[in-house]
This record gives sequence, structure tokens and C-alpha cells, in this order.
Amino acid sequence: MLFTIVPFFASLYLAFTDYNLLNPPEWIGLANFRDMFSDPKLLQSIRVTFTYTFVSVPLSLVAALLVAMVLNRGIKALPVYRAVFYLPSLLGASVAVVLLWRYIFGFDGIVNAFLGWFGIAGPAWTSDPDYALTTLIILHIWTFGAPMVIFLAGLRQIPVQYYEAAAVDGASKWRRFVSITLPLLSPIIFFNLIQSLIASFQTFTQGFVMNNGGGGPANSTLFYNLYLYQQGFNQFNMGYASAMAWTLLVIIACFTAVTFFTAKYWVYYEN
Repeated sequence: MLFTIVPFFASLYLAFTDYNLLNPPEWIGLANFRDMFSDPKLLQSIRVTFTYTFVSVPLSLVAALLVAMVLNRGIKALPVYRAVFYLPSLLGASVAVVLLWRYIFGFDGIVNAFLGWFGIAGPAWTSDPDYALTTLIILHIWTFGAPMVIFLAGLRQIPVQYYEAAAVDGASKWRRFVSITLPLLSPIIFFNLIQSLIASFQTFTQGFVMNNGGGGPANSTLFYNLYLYQQGFNQFNMGYASAMAWTLLVIIACFTAVTFFTAKYWVYYEN
């Protein structure tokens, strides 16, 4: 009640007010929402967030599924490998890891040192508008451990008799993957997709730490939540920030609803 429900409805009221944290909120109706349509930085933050989400989420899920299938082959020391691959998902959004990532992709970082061995002059990844967002996408893909563990649990639940029967019928490995693994794993894919979509739309720490809270270079890493933070706590435009928060809620709800609607066409429940 104190930390969730009350602030939830308080932000709904503040979204229709002009509030700077110092003076009492002043009711202005839909003015905050109208201003959003003419805010170029807001539109840029939406482009950055959408690009980040629709590139990083599919790639991270594919990486998670591939690694889970490798681990599901019964290799030795499975708990060790599982822990090693899961660990980045616990650390991926931490300040320390993002700082380390900034060092790795810096102009004098490890990546450019590696490229230098082949005579390639790498760019300043984190300070170049053409590459800054790419480094954060790579960071997101690297933290595929959580969906990987869930995929691995789902693969363990698929009866081996299905694969044996398909092999006897002459089905190739690819056919077994498409006709057995994917359909029976589709509820797990659906769950991981929903979780990843919601988390990626709420990305904040990576963009904040990578470029010292500015969303640079040239606003190329200005995530929606980062711009919301700037409006609320840098410019003390709390009414506008609340309107942005509720708009983000609607965006996430719409994409979640579309995913649930399309699930009936590709998610298979065995019962």
C-alpha cells in the first residue's frame, strides 16, 4: 500500500498537473500528454528504446536457446556451466559491469586492442553515435543466463520418446527441432519473450552509466526511462515525468496484449 499502490495512483494524478516538487501541483489537464507529441528528445528516446528492444530481445533469446540446447546434451560439470552462463544475468544491469563494459569498448579498450592485431583501427565504440547503442545491445545479449536456465528446464521436460520415434521415421535434426522442440518449448518461449520485452522497455542503468546520465553521444543511448529520469529529477518536471511513466505503461501493455493475442497461433500447450 505504502510503496506501490499509493505512489501508483499519485503518479496518475500528477500526470495531469504541473508539479516541480517545490510548489503544490497545479491541474493542467492533458497538457503534458500534448507536449509529448512535440518533444523531439522524447521521440528520440522512443526510437532508441524500440531499436534496443526489437534487436536485443530476439538475439538474446536465440542465444539462450542455443546454449540451453548444448547444455541439455548431458555434458559433464553441467551445474558449473549453468552457473557460469547464468552469472552475467545477475550482474548485467549493475553499475560495475556497465563501467567495465565502457572500458572494454573504449577507444583504448580490449576490443580495439584485439582488432589492432589484425590491422583494424576500431572506433571509439561508446562515444560514437553509430556504435554506442550497439555496445549496449551486445551487453544485453551477453546477459542471456536467466532465459537460458528456463529454456534448459523446459528442454528437460520434453519426452525423449518423441525424438526417438522421429529418428526412426528418418527425421533430420533440423526437422526434429522444428516439429518437436519448438512446439513443445513454445510456452517457455512465450514466457521468456514477455519477460524480456517488459524488462527491455524499462532499461535505465545501462544508458545512465555508459554516458554519465546524459544519454549521449548525440542522444544515441537516450532510453525512454533515462529521459523520464532527466525530466523528473534533473529538471524537476515531475508532472511531465509522470505522464511519460503512464505512457510507457500503456506501450508495454499494448505490446504484451499483442503478444498474448498472437500466442494462440504459435504457442502449443500439450494438454
